[in-house]
Amino acid sequence: MDQDIPVAERLQPIPQGKEKPRQGGWAIASAIVLVGFMGVGAAWFLSRPATSPTATGRASTVTPTENLLGHLPYEEAPLSELEPVSADGQIKLRRAAAERFRAMVAAAQQEGVVLIPLSGFRSTQDQDYLFFEVKEHRAQRASERALVSAPPGYSEHHTGYAVDIGDGAQPQTHLKETFEDTPAFRWLAKNAARFSFELSFPRNNPQGVSYEPWHWRFVGDRHSLQTFYRARQLRLRNAP
Repeated sequence: MDQDIPVAERLQPIPQGKEKPRQGGWAIASAIVLVGFMGVGAAWFLSRPATSPTATGRASTVTPTENLLGHLPYEEAPLSELEPVSADGQIKLRRAAAERFRAMVAAAQQEGVVLIPLSGFRSTQDQDYLFFEVKEHRAQRASERALVSAPPGYSEHHTGYAVDIGDGAQPQTHLKETFEDTPAFRWLAKNAARFSFELSFPRNNPQGVSYEPWHWRFVGDRHSLQTFYRARQLRLRNAP
């Protein structure tokens, strides 16, 4: 996903002549110092993390080799690979995930269980609002907000493989822990693996993220599996 940027080469020492210059020595020394500062500045610029503007005008810095507040870095899915999974067409997943999600919804419906998508793909701009704006509105510290929402650039929803699921017969449980008491969750716990979906944040998960019984992710093809399990290995490598 990323490569280390080589540090800028150091300036080679200037050969000394046999005789000292009779004039202009201060100008040469100043030029050497100036070039040295330029080299240091170039090295700093090349090695700093990339930033990208967000919808709110902030610069969202993502360091792909590190976890942030317990969350792992993920790239955005290409819009061309997304397909709608909601009736209004607003909630989308990657093509493979969307196909299996629709099949899972149909299978649950045959047993009288109504699974509905609440959220699918989200861009970093969408996540910027959910993290920063809501954090400020609720007067939360960043570490508090990270327990329930990933920083922009670190949400599984960026991948197009993650979906928040609700029980169509019990909307009062949407995005709440009480969702685990619904027929929809019980059906998912028993059957979701048949459709290659798994719970992202079970109780006492190693990332330290709050329990989210509604948040499921697709791991049914090579790319989705690599996306999530490489990120998990990344976190282990960077763990203290």
